[in-house]
Amino acid sequence: MAGILSRLSLVQIVRREFMTYDLSHFQRDLLAGLTVAAVGLPLALAFGVASGADAAAGLVTAILAGLLIGGLGGASYQISGPTGAMSAVLIVLASRYGLEGVWVATVLAGLFLIALGAFRLGRYISFIPSPVITGFTSGIALIIAIGQLDNVLGVTTPKAENALEKLWHYVTNPVVPDWHALVLAGVVMGAMIILPRFTRRIPGSLVGIVLASPLAFFAGWDVAVIGDIPRTILLENRLTFESIPWDHLSDLLPAAVSIAALGAIESLLCGTVGATMSGQEFDSNQELIGQGIGNLVLPFFGGVPATAAIARTSVAIKSGAATRLTSIIHSLALLVSALVLAPLIGRVPLAALGGVLLVTAWRMNEWESIHFFVHTRLKGAIAGMIITMLATAALDLTQAILIGVAISAVLYIRQSAISTSVASGPVQPEKIRAQGFDLPAACPAIHVYYLTGPVFFGSVTTVLESFETASDYHTLIVSMRGVPVIDAMGVQALRQIIEEHQHRGGNIYFSGLQPAVRDMFDRTGLTALVGAQHIFWDAAQAIVFSHQSHELDGCARCDSRSEVCEILRLARQQKTDVKDEAAPAPSERV
Repeated sequence: MAGILSRLSLVQIVRREFMTYDLSHFQRDLLAGLTVAAVGLPLALAFGVASGADAAAGLVTAILAGLLIGGLGGASYQISGPTGAMSAVLIVLASRYGLEGVWVATVLAGLFLIALGAFRLGRYISFIPSPVITGFTSGIALIIAIGQLDNVLGVTTPKAENALEKLWHYVTNPVVPDWHALVLAGVVMGAMIILPRFTRRIPGSLVGIVLASPLAFFAGWDVAVIGDIPRTILLENRLTFESIPWDHLSDLLPAAVSIAALGAIESLLCGTVGATMSGQEFDSNQELIGQGIGNLVLPFFGGVPATAAIARTSVAIKSGAATRLTSIIHSLALLVSALVLAPLIGRVPLAALGGVLLVTAWRMNEWESIHFFVHTRLKGAIAGMIITMLATAALDLTQAILIGVAISAVLYIRQSAISTSVASGPVQPEKIRAQGFDLPAACPAIHVYYLTGPVFFGSVTTVLESFETASDYHTLIVSMRGVPVIDAMGVQALRQIIEEHQHRGGNIYFSGLQPAVRDMFDRTGLTALVGAQHIFWDAAQAIVFSHQSHELDGCARCDSRSEVCEILRLARQQKTDVKDEAAPAPSERV
């Protein structure tokens, strides 16, 4: 049923997109598609190499992702393909499981993504805190940069289990760089940094590669190049049904979870940013289904996992993309490039692609968020960001996100616990009278407690310690207007306070229960324990009611009726006498 609903949703989305489609819209899509293809070509080649596969795999991924995911996704502006974030994860997985293992994990990840979208779980991805996302992005940038040092330096070093281990190897085993590779990488990096200052219409990465490749070729420099690019989208090195290790699929589940988690996070974040930029709607669940279908198919053509790319998506939006035809046109342009320009693409130096990825890695960092955390001295956010970044570089994606979320949760619990406070004090008659109630004096045996903040497992100690002086008073008024929620442990703490006070022969009243808190009182039996007649919406009502009870029954903390209670009784009697005098005589009544 969920799949049927998703297909219906896609039909409705596409119908809205093309409802007023005309030649002017097609011209916009054509221009945007060609522009994105120019930007995406060098990135597809670079990310294919960075993923542990080859440039051809990156190119095939960009072509098929643009067709499949672009056509089936949840927005008109999304451009999907190989990304830096995904390549950073894949390089680690490829070293552990090989390309075949990565392909199988990608198929499983595609199934996971389809399930997430079918069960409409897309919105839960937003629950990941922003410091974790920022740290995760910085960790990926670190992995990409370290992973390209070999290509940029023109050296070959042993493979490492993770990026930090690779970096440590450079420190402990210094290498002698090849100046040819450094020059080529510098040309590309210079073009990507300098050209945007003059124009953003021409991709700096493409210009850099166009400059670096002839330089290496005509100068006769002996540097590593991409190599042969097959003129097909069905690569010889690809996944087949016969090569799937059916008996060992469980071993690849962690890798599949990592790919699916990254695909979901990056695609939905990209979709959210794109929706803000374009002002168009974004269906997160349909996007997950589209991403899942694309990644389910890609390995059987030799591609690597794909996800929505923020850089290419923003280029599409800024270039005036009207519909999802932009993504399809971008894919067709890449296909023509692969068929026509394959011999030239094969001569692109790996150092040039390394320069592209170094600049891309620098730009991937969310510098605005990092500056905000540091400038505002949000220590918790900074700690979560740094730990997530290091965990991403040292561990795999799933572990890094879990660690980051766990740290953020602990910090949130600590902040919530600190925000919970309990103030107490005697009744102030002047404030009660200001609210329209008649209270000439206050009984010293009545004490008011004001609870503020969530009453949960992190704050119950604070609450219990604040009620240690409750035995000094006969009647307690507990105002909970400032309590938004209460959990099971908070209920147990209040039950303990109530039972101990009732055991001492005292009375306890509650006021200002929010709907969620009142519901917990009813469900857990606190309402029955206290008595529904002892629960008031306003603290002043509870205070007046408790004084009236003392007035009638006397003060249980005094040997005889207390002076205050006598004042209250006399005031009440005086009011009664005045009413009686004002009442007409029996003979005058009708």
